[in-house]
Amino acid sequence: MTTSDAPKSDTPAGRRRVWLLWMVAGIAYAIDLGSKLAVVEGLEGHAPVPVVGTWMELRVQRNPGAAFGLGEATTIVFTLIAAAVAVAIVRVSRRLTSTPWALALGLLLGGALGNLTDRLFRSPGSMRGAVVDFIAVRDFSVMNLADWAITCGSALMLLLTFRGQELGPASSSSDAGGDSGPARQGGVGAS
Repeated sequence: MTTSDAPKSDTPAGRRRVWLLWMVAGIAYAIDLGSKLAVVEGLEGHAPVPVVGTWMELRVQRNPGAAFGLGEATTIVFTLIAAAVAVAIVRVSRRLTSTPWALALGLLLGGALGNLTDRLFRSPGSMRGAVVDFIAVRDFSVMNLADWAITCGSALMLLLTFRGQELGPASSSSDAGGDSGPARQGGVGAS
């Protein structure tokens, strides 16, 4: 094996970024959870608090549905989707070496876990809990910080996809338990 054939994981650019994904997810989750606890304690049942004139205000609203209050009768579906997103991100993170992808996936995971926590533990419970929304933008929607993390993470993922940036190296067949194949043995005509 020559120096140029060395595995990419030996170079700084090839190191995994799972720690960054978990750090971003943890920060996004903690900020979302803390903000929801604070607004439920301090603002629920009170008049809205203007933030930017009448354009943006803090107003607590319980949302059993998805964005814009859609799908209120299918709360359990959103709970299962959030859980599936979290599992998918954890599985994909095994090959994550890209810092921008770690940021994007961390935001998505933190936001998904924030809203999943509401769905699991807020009334009425049993995977049907209503999400606490409190950032009201005039003539648009009432959101929370988990929604913003999901939106920003998704936008970054879209940008990275359009730019063709990879998560990391493709899974090798030896990682999946397969044989090494001709390409790993020096090419098709190698003996």
